[in-house]
Amino acid sequence: MAKFELKLPKMGESVAEATITSWLKEVGDTIEADEAVLEIATDKVDSEVPSEVDGVLVEKLFNVDDVVQVGQVIAVIETEGGGGVEVTAPKAEPAQVAEQAVVAQVAQTVEVAKETVISVSSTEDRFYSPLVKNIAKKEGVTQAELDTLAGTGKDGRVTKNDILAHLESRGNKKVVTSSAVEKSQATPAKTEKPTPPHAVASGDDEIIEMTRMGKIIAHHMVESVQTSAHVQSFIEADVTKIWNWRKKVKDDFAKREGENLTFTPIFMEAIAKALRDFPMMNISLQGDTIVKKKHINLGMAAALGDGNLIVPVIKDADQLNLVGMTKKVNDLANRARLNQLKPDDIQGGTYTVTNVGTFGSIMGTPIINQPQVGILALGAIRKVPAVVETPEGDFIGIRYRMFLSHSYDHRVVNGALGGQFVKAVKDYLEAWDSNREI
Repeated sequence: MAKFELKLPKMGESVAEATITSWLKEVGDTIEADEAVLEIATDKVDSEVPSEVDGVLVEKLFNVDDVVQVGQVIAVIETEGGGGVEVTAPKAEPAQVAEQAVVAQVAQTVEVAKETVISVSSTEDRFYSPLVKNIAKKEGVTQAELDTLAGTGKDGRVTKNDILAHLESRGNKKVVTSSAVEKSQATPAKTEKPTPPHAVASGDDEIIEMTRMGKIIAHHMVESVQTSAHVQSFIEADVTKIWNWRKKVKDDFAKREGENLTFTPIFMEAIAKALRDFPMMNISLQGDTIVKKKHINLGMAAALGDGNLIVPVIKDADQLNLVGMTKKVNDLANRARLNQLKPDDIQGGTYTVTNVGTFGSIMGTPIINQPQVGILALGAIRKVPAVVETPEGDFIGIRYRMFLSHSYDHRVVNGALGGQFVKAVKDYLEAWDSNREI
């Protein structure tokens, strides 16, 4: 028998930790290779952690709601073969033992000191995980305050997101201790962030708890508005050539490629070209430093079944032909609807596109997906009467037109660049070759 250490896998460049949301296997359960053992959540996406080996789960090292770092061992699986890794604790040298004892004593002293300020404990009717207790101690949440929170976890348990949402709603105000009072007397007090107005529900109102992802999206939207100076440029594009061309080739395309040709990959191709023409739209801002991105990675806002949005990323979009772009768009959209996206699928975006026309809107003012500096909203395609200019003169004709709404960060993108970029997208769309072959 051997023991295999199941570790939290790497989930993209910017993801360093995840929260365990549920265990799908219990100690003693038989597990097959590639079978999911537990579910995790990052600030971007939910995912499963599969086993790499066949065996029996013999130890779970973390509980639900615990935060685990990438690379940490989260479970131990006993295997029959010799392919596993024996879990053995290395023998410490006498000097190491003494050092560990000192560290442990210091840590215990610190914890005792913390508990003299704020003490939070579980009761028979109310269980709090170690993570929730630590957050409560750090943020000055008293036992009485914590006991009033409505938990969204199993059996009404208060989760990490519950307490974080509570802290955000109360403005992250700390509990004032005697030492804090003495410090405030010595230094000028800072103006506290005002607490948002409290909504009062009547007896006929329905109370709906926000989902975990909904809370995360709400936080990111507010953070983006507070971070970037949002301005918008609008332009209308004539996509009649694209409309007629797609109608002509979509059936043959589906038979040959096995893919449905929508307008989205066509628009994505034009946007990728415009970003190549205007590389200063493909940047991010870190403090006072501009990071000019080498790769053009297009984020594609996609609707989920619960009404929330997620933004999978098309990597190196400017390197794809229309067939490749179509396959990538359809794959990401389908997996988004089925909640099957991997954490890496939503990492590394440099510019985002959202299709507000899907729901009938002719234009919108989208919020920038931080730390990017621009986002383009695609409006609904409408059949409208319009002036058509020809060498023989102008006439009124029926045309297919759409609005492009470009939101950009005015801290680093001025009106000229923001307008020129969306104008370039329009020009690429209107210059579509009606005889183009795929």
